[in-house]
Amino acid sequence: MKASVQIGLLLALATAFVSLLGFLYKQRGAAAIETIEWRRPLRAVRLLFSNRWFVLGIVVAMGSWGFHVSALALAPISLVQSVIAGGLVLLTVMAERLFGIEVSRREWIGVALCAAGLAFLAATVGHTGDDKHSAYTGSTLAAYDVVLVSVSLALMWLAHVRGDATGLALAVAAGLQWGASDVAIKALSDHLGADGVGVLVNPLAFVILVLSLVGMVVSARSLQVGEAVPVIAATSAAANLTTIASGLVVFGEPLPDGALAVVVRLCAFCLVMGAAFLTPAPRPVEP
Repeated sequence: MKASVQIGLLLALATAFVSLLGFLYKQRGAAAIETIEWRRPLRAVRLLFSNRWFVLGIVVAMGSWGFHVSALALAPISLVQSVIAGGLVLLTVMAERLFGIEVSRREWIGVALCAAGLAFLAATVGHTGDDKHSAYTGSTLAAYDVVLVSVSLALMWLAHVRGDATGLALAVAAGLQWGASDVAIKALSDHLGADGVGVLVNPLAFVILVLSLVGMVVSARSLQVGEAVPVIAATSAAANLTTIASGLVVFGEPLPDGALAVVVRLCAFCLVMGAAFLTPAPRPVEP
């Protein structure tokens, strides 16, 4: 595995820790303000940014976003997202050891599943880790993101019809928006060498901005109408699964050599994502 890819995976691990911290701050802020409507995004953004906890969460999330962009520029997207998914449970261990937060048996099982999944992933890296795999075709990228956004909008419509009865529908919708944004970020990283800071005016940069903002508003609403732990898990799972799949579909990442290695890789992905679903987010210590 190239040194640059290894650095990218370390940045992905940093992304996992910082992003979850930001997510929890945003959850605290979203729960403290009046009900927002994702169908009125400008008002929703104003309300969200009026809360100091949400603003702090955004600041932390911006740091996470910087790590994430760097990781996607250096390493294959499927490996980056797998490490991020695994970090969701590794943070629970850190919460207990460093902050004295009680961790249940269920959470320890999640840690074991995560460790097993990441070990299997490392064993089946093969040629995937030889390159960052950021080359793509515009039509494939556009088709993939259109599908994700379409499903997201359908879930948002479902939540509207049911009166926001389910936070999970909005959580998955937000995850799909962010997944589409992550795929666009990975594609944009392919232009860094030629365009430098010019990537900021690339049309993909506008797509990333819109998808990120829509995802933020929908996610905040999902945290208001659903329980925090399943909502965070559903959002993370939707974003990670779609970006992992984009490695094969959009960026042409090679499959491991041999049928057994392919099966092991798929099982590893399932273990990591299962651990993310199984393990709740760490609970903050009461002052």
